Order: sequence, then structure tokens, then C-alpha cells
Amino acid sequence: MYHVKEAFYTLQGEGAQAGRASIFCRFSGCNLWSGREVDRAHAKCTFCDTDFIGTDGQNGGRFATAAELAAHINALWPKGSANATPYVVFTGGEPLLQLDTPLIDKLHQQGFEVAVETNGTLLPPPGIDWLCVSPKGSNPLAITQGNELKLVYPQANALPPAFEDLAFTHFFLQPMDVSPLGLQSDTIAQATDYCMANPQWRLTLQIHKIAGFD
Repeated sequence: MYHVKEAFYTLQGEGAQAGRASIFCRFSGCNLWSGREVDRAHAKCTFCDTDFIGTDGQNGGRFATAAELAAHINALWPKGSANATPYVVFTGGEPLLQLDTPLIDKLHQQGFEVAVETNGTLLPPPGIDWLCVSPKGSNPLAITQGNELKLVYPQANALPPAFEDLAFTHFFLQPMDVSPLGLQSDTIAQATDYCMANPQWRLTLQIHKIAGFD
């Protein structure tokens, strides 16, 4: 049984694939935070800004089989787009609590490239086409290689030098979104300065928030 908070067609807003048409499939649940505000102060990740509780979001639900969920995702991809490779991004919460080989295989059979955005604390199943790891605090990484390491910045317990020797193709700093406190411009400036001084890192902004799409 797969528990999906929401699934929708959009553009990827972050990282090396920014701007690419994508189906986002957000799984419910996370291993670093319950999702409840009452638990945030004592969670292993304290700055998440995402609602991943339940299955009541757009196109969310419970899916009994991999074939059922793959068909649900495929139905969201625009028809008549033969020149574009279908692309699905699994996120959360923590998608590796649920993503498995049968679902990846079914999506590959339908022509999809499969991407994952994970906190990196759980080992992935084989077959993922694009693996993005976003470390959270001092939680140890089980994944130390992949396509993209995207570090929310700044984190006092997750400084960039701790990750610079890992086997990722791309290294991104993403300014922490603390806009309710009126400080996001400060984090953008901090991330920009760090990337300028340390050119292994590239700056990525959340263009879906800037452009106003989901």
C-alpha cells in the first residue's frame, strides 16, 4: 500500500533539473519528523516547511499496488508530448520509506525517468534515474553518492565542508526559506557569498516560489 499526500504536474523548481516539466508525487510520512507542530522542537529535522501528513492533498490517496499508482501518475502527464521524456519526482516527507523496485519498474515500462529527493538517511532501491540528497542536520547519511547534493543553507549542524568529498555530480546550496521571519533575503545573501568563495557549490533558488507555481 502506497500513501500519497499529493501528486501534480508542474515544473521542477530547484537544482540541476530546474524548469523541467515534472510530475511531483509526494509520499506521506517522514523518518525525521512526525509532521506535527507539537513535535517540531524535538524532531531530527526542525525546519521542514512541507505538509506531508495524510492523503488528502491534490490527487492524493492510497494505492494498493505499484501498477495502480503508476497509472495514476501516468494519467497526470500531458498527452501529445512525444518529444519530451516523462519525468516523475518522488518527494515527501521521506520518499524512500515507500518507493520500491516494483513501482520504479512500472514507471520505467511507461517511459518515465524516475527522480527522488531524499534526506539521504535510507538506502534507495535500484533503478532510480536521478538521485538528489538533501542532508538534514547531523543525521548520518546512508547515501554518499548520486546525481545531486542539495544542502539547505545555513544549517549549524550541516556545514558544506562535511559533504564536499562525497561522490555527487552537482553540489547546490539552497537558501533556507525563513520568510515568515522576514529573513530570506539574508539567507540568500549568505548562500550567494558562500558559493562565490567556494565555487564547487552552485546557488539554487526555489523558482516555483518566485514564479508563483506549485
